[in-house]
Amino acid sequence: MCRNIKTLRPPVTFDVGDDDITAAALQYVRKVSGFRAPAAHNRESFDRAVAEVAEATRRLLETLEVRGAGARS
Repeated sequence: MCRNIKTLRPPVTFDVGDDDITAAALQYVRKVSGFRAPAAHNRESFDRAVAEVAEATRRLLETLEVRGAGARS
């Protein structure tokens, strides 16, 4: 759990997909919860948190305005 979550916004990263966003959300929830894999009684809460963080990440990336990033050809 020592890895950094990679930056998902241009110009650092282009072509970010759902897999990238979900992987970042999963890593974040693992770090915050302290669980790599939750026990069965925590699975629903863990999975819901991953989904909610992923959705918040999508909204953030869709609305960020990065000045000077330029368009990708």
